Amino acid sequence: MDLIEIGKRAKTASRDVAVLKAEEKNAVLRACADALLIKKEAIISANEEDIRRGQANGMPENLQDRLMLNDDRIKAMAEGLLEMMELPDPVGEVISSVERPNGLVIEKKRVPIGVLGIIYEARPNVTTDAFGLCFKSGNAVVLKGGSDAIESNKAIVSVLRAAIEKCGVNPDALLLIEDTSRETTREFMRLNGYIDVLIPRGSAGLIKTVVENSTVPVIETGSGNCHVYVERSADIEIAKSILVNAKTQRNSVCNACESLLVDRAIADKALPVLAEALAEYDVELRCDEEAYAILDGKIPADLLVMGTEEDWGTEFLSNIISVNIVDGLDSAINHINKYNTGHSETIVTNDATSAEEFLNRVDAACVYVNASTRFTDGFEFGFGGEIGISTQKLHARGPMGLPELTSYKYIVRGTGQTRG
Repeated sequence: MDLIEIGKRAKTASRDVAVLKAEEKNAVLRACADALLIKKEAIISANEEDIRRGQANGMPENLQDRLMLNDDRIKAMAEGLLEMMELPDPVGEVISSVERPNGLVIEKKRVPIGVLGIIYEARPNVTTDAFGLCFKSGNAVVLKGGSDAIESNKAIVSVLRAAIEKCGVNPDALLLIEDTSRETTREFMRLNGYIDVLIPRGSAGLIKTVVENSTVPVIETGSGNCHVYVERSADIEIAKSILVNAKTQRNSVCNACESLLVDRAIADKALPVLAEALAEYDVELRCDEEAYAILDGKIPADLLVMGTEEDWGTEFLSNIISVNIVDGLDSAINHINKYNTGHSETIVTNDATSAEEFLNRVDAACVYVNASTRFTDGFEFGFGGEIGISTQKLHARGPMGLPELTSYKYIVRGTGQTRG
């Protein structure tokens, strides 16, 4: 099927999905969740084929982790769809209503965007999240996954489309572009008239390519150079727990910590404790000169590296973290706002004034006090998954759930008014 045909079918399906009632959409989501569990062996088998091919091609372990599906991950995918069922349907919500002096009643009402296009890499769980969120918000979706996950994506989409059709709904609400070539990707980015919004999910390189080359409007889901700042009043044990979780719980995702900042006032005491905790997980520390001098001889030499300015702004997505000593709150905020990617930042502190200043001045989609950056996630925020983490400011920011996948229109009711 060529792209124009895919676009036409998606556009037709979007009009069908837009008028479905909440209970009809929920019935489809339940059927899809059930089908994922029933067909999990076929999905895992297809995923194993992708994994084998990736290993043969030298795929890095962190990308293999993103690609891999197992019983628990498929169960989580199904649970995400079930959670979406419980969320309020945003379509039809009256955002505001006003009666004008001339008697016109003007309502601002949520409506689906139409057809969403998603370009993503080796994350087959995105296939289910994207479908569920787009469908519940009344949209059709066209997916363009990477070659690394093509067999997994084909298997998942086949299962979901069969479940959709069994419910009497147009299965073209979900379409997959199976041609993974770069040429087809470029053509997809120019499918104006069929695709209403394009959302890239993946590496900084992928996102940059889509933003620079798409003629379809783009919502940028950026990379995550996320910081943990240990302020001078911080409880060091709490800081250690947050840092270890943010860096090591899953280091291949965009909300993992990539940069550690430690206040100079407590650096001699706190930094060795934090570094030793990371060393237990074989995390390499790329340090500024001051941090390097403090840690020299305190952690294994192969984990201690003199960093460069390039490291301060890098999303490593692996067992590497940059480390800088900062001279107080202002220095930390300035450093973060210079090198961050607008994703997620956290301060560990016992000082309420410092916490509030950090929250107010740090420019990022999600800003935390005394909590791990790993919570920046649609499922953790109660959104039932997310279409991506937007690091731009229009029209959505942070984890994009159902409301962020809608637009609005004005409904104007009159009794014969004309304009003089």
